[in-house]
Amino acid sequence: MSRYWSDLVHQLEPYVPGEQPKVERLVKLNTNENPYGPSPQALAAINAVAPDRLRLYPDPDATALRQSIARFYNVEAGQVFVGNGSDEVLAHIFYGFFKQQRPLLFPDITYSFYKVYCGLYGIDYQTVPLAEDFSISLADYPSANGGIIFPNPNAPTGMPVPLADIEACLQANNESLVVVHEAYIDFGGDSAVALVDRYPNLLVTQTLSKSRSLAGLRIGLAIGQRPLIEGLERVKNCFNSYPLDHYAIAAGAAAFDDIDYFRDTCARVIASREALREALQERGFEVLPSAANFVFARHAKLGGAELAAALRKHGVIIRHFARPERIADFVRITVGTGEQNQALLDAFDSECG
Repeated sequence: MSRYWSDLVHQLEPYVPGEQPKVERLVKLNTNENPYGPSPQALAAINAVAPDRLRLYPDPDATALRQSIARFYNVEAGQVFVGNGSDEVLAHIFYGFFKQQRPLLFPDITYSFYKVYCGLYGIDYQTVPLAEDFSISLADYPSANGGIIFPNPNAPTGMPVPLADIEACLQANNESLVVVHEAYIDFGGDSAVALVDRYPNLLVTQTLSKSRSLAGLRIGLAIGQRPLIEGLERVKNCFNSYPLDHYAIAAGAAAFDDIDYFRDTCARVIASREALREALQERGFEVLPSAANFVFARHAKLGGAELAAALRKHGVIIRHFARPERIADFVRITVGTGEQNQALLDAFDSECG
């Protein structure tokens, strides 16, 4: 540790991302990347960016991208905020809205970056236990709070939250901001963007990393009523006025415009997920209901760490979470191509069958 660190840095517990192995020829099913490539229109848009433009700063408002997102969701461009990945968008949300006198609420088993941001920005928080079946029960959230945030579908469980439950939460917490983090919504959930025009306390965040296969470009977004977007813009312009580069803006706009490719690849992932779920259940797994591009499962006899280590010996990488203990026997498995999923099943049969 450096003696030049501030007290805050000494106290931070950073987020640990999923492994990005350097070894080739691995079946990588640990970080929920889309097995299908980006839209051909997005790739063409990247190639169409004139090299001479790279000496110029990009559009600080990412106007073309915001307009494409607005068309897709039938909202105004002024209701859209974009940033360098959904992690940056969430960081601005935490800093701009959640430093309140009352604690921020989020599930006890969820996206681990929430606690990281609370530590970074000095935000008081309180976790709310998942229900016995591992679902998010918004009825359990106390009305006295400084804000609510949760993923839909949840991560790492993959379980969706019904839109009716989200609307009831918005009505019960009309003095607090409710953020619905929709990284995986396109694989079977119902987006809360449909509620934005009715609820000024709703902010929806999404990413282009999952359903649009642009994890390498880092594009995130938020949709809400204009006063919330203005708040995010104030924070962004005090931090980084140019968060998205020329390539990200062009590719992101094209990806949102290529609706047919988006729908086709999402449908393929969903079909593969359901086939994988059935195959795992036949092999003695309990698989939680998933509306994401991954499944969360535990075996009747093998612990999560043991299972992950056994599959790794066969070149298949999945994600295991040692904490909290309630999910220590589970593993999270990204839905791959048919060939990747079969390699996973073959590895399990060879090592554990």
